[in-house]
Amino acid sequence: MSRWFRSEEMEYISLIVNEDAAHDCLADLGRLGVIQFTDLNPDLTPFQRRYVSYVKRCDELERKLRFFANACDSFNLSLHPAGDVDEFLDQQMQAAATGGKSESGAALLESLENELEGYETQLKELNSYSEKLTTEYNEKVELQEVLEKARRFFMTDAPRLAVSELTTGGGQTGNDRTDNLLESEGGPSGRDMDMRFSSITGVVSTEEKVRFERMIFRATRGNCYVRFAPIKQPITDPENGNLVEKCVFIVFYKSMSIEQKLKNICDAFGAHRYSLPDMDDAPAVDRMLTENAQELVDSRTVLLKNQDTRFRLCQMLAQHCERWTWIVLREKAIYHSLNMFKADVSGMLRGEGWVIADAVETCRDCVNRAHANMDMAMPSLVDQVPKPWPTPPTHFTTNKFTYGYQEFVNTYGIPRYREANPALFTAATFPFLFGVMYGDIGHGLFLLAGGLYMLWNEKKNDKEKLSEMAAGMHAGRYMITMMGFFAVYAGFMYNDMFALGLNLFGSRWTFPGQDTGEVEEGAEAYQNGNYGDPDVVYPLGLDPAWKRASNELLFFNSFKMKISVVFGIIQMFAGTLLKGCNAIYFNQKIDLFFEVVPMVVFAVSLFVYMIVLIFMKWSINWNSRMLSATCLQFNGDSWGSPDYEGEWAQECNSGYCTPSGVACQEGDDTASKCPLDYGGSGDGCQPPNLITTLINIALQPGNVDEPMYKGQAEIQNILLLCAFVSVPVLLLAKPYLLKKQMDASHSISHAEDDDDDEDHEEHGFGEILIHQAIETIEFVLGMVSNTASYLRLWALSLAHSELATVFWEKAMLSTLNVNFVATYVGFGIFAGVTTGVLLMMDVLECFLHALRLHWVEFQNKFFAADGVRFQPYSFKQVITDASASS
Repeated sequence: MSRWFRSEEMEYISLIVNEDAAHDCLADLGRLGVIQFTDLNPDLTPFQRRYVSYVKRCDELERKLRFFANACDSFNLSLHPAGDVDEFLDQQMQAAATGGKSESGAALLESLENELEGYETQLKELNSYSEKLTTEYNEKVELQEVLEKARRFFMTDAPRLAVSELTTGGGQTGNDRTDNLLESEGGPSGRDMDMRFSSITGVVSTEEKVRFERMIFRATRGNCYVRFAPIKQPITDPENGNLVEKCVFIVFYKSMSIEQKLKNICDAFGAHRYSLPDMDDAPAVDRMLTENAQELVDSRTVLLKNQDTRFRLCQMLAQHCERWTWIVLREKAIYHSLNMFKADVSGMLRGEGWVIADAVETCRDCVNRAHANMDMAMPSLVDQVPKPWPTPPTHFTTNKFTYGYQEFVNTYGIPRYREANPALFTAATFPFLFGVMYGDIGHGLFLLAGGLYMLWNEKKNDKEKLSEMAAGMHAGRYMITMMGFFAVYAGFMYNDMFALGLNLFGSRWTFPGQDTGEVEEGAEAYQNGNYGDPDVVYPLGLDPAWKRASNELLFFNSFKMKISVVFGIIQMFAGTLLKGCNAIYFNQKIDLFFEVVPMVVFAVSLFVYMIVLIFMKWSINWNSRMLSATCLQFNGDSWGSPDYEGEWAQECNSGYCTPSGVACQEGDDTASKCPLDYGGSGDGCQPPNLITTLINIALQPGNVDEPMYKGQAEIQNILLLCAFVSVPVLLLAKPYLLKKQMDASHSISHAEDDDDDEDHEEHGFGEILIHQAIETIEFVLGMVSNTASYLRLWALSLAHSELATVFWEKAMLSTLNVNFVATYVGFGIFAGVTTGVLLMMDVLECFLHALRLHWVEFQNKFFAADGVRFQPYSFKQVITDASASS
């Protein structure tokens, strides 16, 4: 855990390698993932870099691999996984360790290019031939449909229309009869030829049918007759492979000008036109149908053969595509990193970068081994760059458990180099505070079971490609498990399971008439023993009797509100102490003594003291204290009660005395009868209202209405004075000392231009003063507002409990005594609203509130969040990121 508390130590090194061995050097360093290179050629564009041609070749290989992947997707073939990334990299490392001469660098790219080029050419030819075959096959299918639909129209609809026309003509009178007589003079053949219509047949998309028909009607002004017939079987689009619904159309027209318009409309809508023989020539139509059907069978056979060939080729590509992709990504990462090197000397390359201090020797061994394998005469060099260094990056070594919490913190901001890491504390406090808000045994068990299920499938999910949401859930599987565990733990502390109390160990409270079931409304329970007796303490959590009490809500509100304040102040105070740890580690004495110390004094004087009062009130036996100021009849029934912790008086001067023997007189108040003599109205024998006590510390100094210990007013005055003194110290001490340091440095190194230096000095001091004023206001007001913000622990816990109670009472209890059907329906409603509201929405709500408490209330006490993330040159990271984005 100490390595997780502060980031890894970094060293800035210079790396000089032979150009011929540079590829192998970076191949070994990329497997380690412990170095982050600095770009030594910032003035060069990407196209002016030394290895830009190799990067372009890698880009071209990536394009081919994407083409292969898309081809596999068209056949619904999933790419065969290349295994675990670590195993893939270990294979390369083992080959190098055993002295195996595997292809690398330019030779590897060239062999991969030749192999992929052959597959791409073959696949492109098959795709082109498939598109051509699909087009021909579609044309034959459409022609077959057009022939069948046209013949059916002329065989069925045409005679019916002709009969209808004759019937209409037979009913004509007057001038129409004269026309018929005139037409009959020309003979029947002349009339038939004169009235014969031309037609255009073809196929159009069903989606365009309405627009196509509307356009024909408008272009021809209604001087045409259009009929449509749907094609039952969808037709494959040769360009994208999608199935398209189409229909056959026949357009009858008379004018040649209309024919040209119809052809233009067909071309505009992408409709395919087909020339048909004379429909009156039945043998010619049948012969054309037969020939086209045979050609259709032949085209389908060839098309299926082409599809089978493409499928087998894609099957083979799917086996190797991911492995090839990983190889290309590795090579591309190598050449990208080599582009950051500088060629100071011919044949040599120099690079600089940050290395984890513990891995410097490992990097040196990798570089030396690469040069030794290449039999290079010129030695390599890995050495530390003289200081001053740039700002070091921040890196934490994480595992499966700590990774989720570290990303949780990094989302807000990266810690500074060697700064205290909030993730170490977040790993414990985040699930705990979530449990405080979500505390319920039943609901927490569902969450815990979900987390355990993800842990059970951990290895399986590590090797699978998950969606963005599933990958996020998988990364936080340990966090979810701990959230469920602490929700169950808090549920036991609250003794709450689906809004019901569990009487696991037997209640320590008894109601009068409880055994006979005749408890009266408003009856007061009594403990089964004396106060302070271990036997009257419920072993785990709260006593279930509180779940049946009429003052349940009042008790739980008081309890949860106090523990929320206690947890909040402890966490904020821990954050302030971590600020002091950072100051000590970085040897910032001014920050430690004049910033952290005043903050601690202010927090202890007001807020830690609040915790002390809360625990003190919890620990005091108020029954005994109040009884000590109560008038009792001497030797009466209540005299000698075990509730009083002191010794009972043996004699009494009057009939009524306090347990200590003070005689009671008419008009005596509590202060006159209390033996403690702490001051105030109750003299220490009455429980105080803590909110009033805390407010009076600032508003009425020295006035304590209900003190809990002797000298409480004087101690609170001292604490208030310390808090008031700490604020100006926090505001002014640090800027004053920094000003003196600036004056001292200015007098030692006197500049030539005094006026410019003075303006710069005043400007710097003004910024420091403003910054410190903001820091002081933020801390002082933040302690108050952040303490109030922690009351969300109480509010969300109360809301969760009350919602569970409402769902149980309204959905289940109200239906249990009706009948089994109502109970069945009620249980369904109960399960539904519990799942939707409490197991989904409330989990997210409590998660976000716990997130806010850590980001705002806890981390702002010490966390700068302006660090630079360590981005190592790592093949594993490159491959993982590429797989996640694909």
